[in-house]
Amino acid sequence: MQIEYRDGLLFTSIEIVYQGRSKLVNNMVIDTGAVKTLISQNAVEDIDLRVEMSDHIVTYYGIGGKEYAFAKKLDFIKLDSFQLREYEIDFSGMDYEGINGLLGLDILLDAGFVLDLDKLEMYRSGQK
Repeated sequence: MQIEYRDGLLFTSIEIVYQGRSKLVNNMVIDTGAVKTLISQNAVEDIDLRVEMSDHIVTYYGIGGKEYAFAKKLDFIKLDSFQLREYEIDFSGMDYEGINGLLGLDILLDAGFVLDLDKLEMYRSGQK
């Protein structure tokens, strides 16, 4: 799959399905420094993915200080032809212009993705 290099960052898209409702989330930064994938809750409100009392709340610490997120188990996530079923993703109130989330090491490693920065492509190990 093609990735885009823009504003000093690598971008891709991810499709998520939550309770049967699908959403293509564009402007996901590929972040090998992020342990977990994190999506802005603003990017998924239209599929009624919101924090609920029963959700697990997680705390993130980074350069910007402390932030909170909630975890949701998704029906599946899809990157190009690769799918992960019943996968837990964190959602937060992150509000960065032009960025809807971070594609972290959890998914990159679970999928065995290889980043080819010369060709600006991302593919699964052994599939190229």
